[in-house]
Amino acid sequence: MIRFITEHRDRFGVELICRVPRPAVQGFLTSRGYRAAVGRMPSARQLKDELLVPQVARLHAENYGIYGRRKIHALMRRQGWQVGRDRPSA
Repeated sequence: MIRFITEHRDRFGVELICRVPRPAVQGFLTSRGYRAAVGRMPSARQLKDELLVPQVARLHAENYGIYGRRKIHALMRRQGWQVGRDRPSA
């Protein structure tokens, strides 16, 4: 959601984007929450994901795009990556 607001804030404004879906979606992001999220430092998980996603994409491509989640996970573990099965995939 943060990415969507960032991409469209120049056209519609943060307050309007956050106000319109709020009645339909409980717990929807407020404009204040958006600004807090944008200013926050990336979490440890986000930083590790930035390292893992290119590796997963590379391994997937090296295996002709046919390896699925389980095989990519096993391959990464064999190569020494400490990842769980719930990490992002390409």
